[in-house]
Amino acid sequence: MPVPVQFQLVIFAAIAAFVLFQLYNVLGKKVGRQPEDDARAKPPLVGPNPATAEPERKLPVLDAATQAAIAGLKARDPAFDPHRFLEGARQAYETIVRGYASGDRPTLTPLLSGPVMASFEHGMAARETRGETEVVEFVHPPRADLEMADAAGDKATARVRFLAEIRSRITAEGSTEERIEERRTAEQWTFERTLGSSDPNWVLARVEPATA
Repeated sequence: MPVPVQFQLVIFAAIAAFVLFQLYNVLGKKVGRQPEDDARAKPPLVGPNPATAEPERKLPVLDAATQAAIAGLKARDPAFDPHRFLEGARQAYETIVRGYASGDRPTLTPLLSGPVMASFEHGMAARETRGETEVVEFVHPPRADLEMADAAGDKATARVRFLAEIRSRITAEGSTEERIEERRTAEQWTFERTLGSSDPNWVLARVEPATA
């Protein structure tokens, strides 16, 4: 029995409505990442997260004369960085103090100028003549302050004031007893290097007492 035309139209309309409803369910939903999702996911560009960022490492406050001297040295040696220099100077200070105490000449030789090495050699030889061995340790990390940095001719010069608290363990030859000495030191160390040299290292050129 043939289906009336009116009934067929109703069926087609119902099917069309169902299809449109399914399309809306699919196409009307958000699929994948949306622009607003990206906006929510990205933190605002206001600098590093203070909870996770490494604290900014600040240089000691330098007076106007020292800043002018550093500017003069940087004009001659653009790679000079006061903070990196101080970090290297502090490491050199600890290495040299330990090397002098233990009589480690191979370690000291490339770090010292000729006159300073000669002076250190005299002190190490005197200790060895007494038959003593010495081991030093730093009670606290030494403090290093850049007091001057300048350039004259082909030579760069920088002076650093070191404050340290040192503990020495001294043992006499043939004895098992250990003598412990603690002292606080305040010294000015002057470092030098040749500008334009392929060797970027500084050497200790002078040691002087300083006020604490």
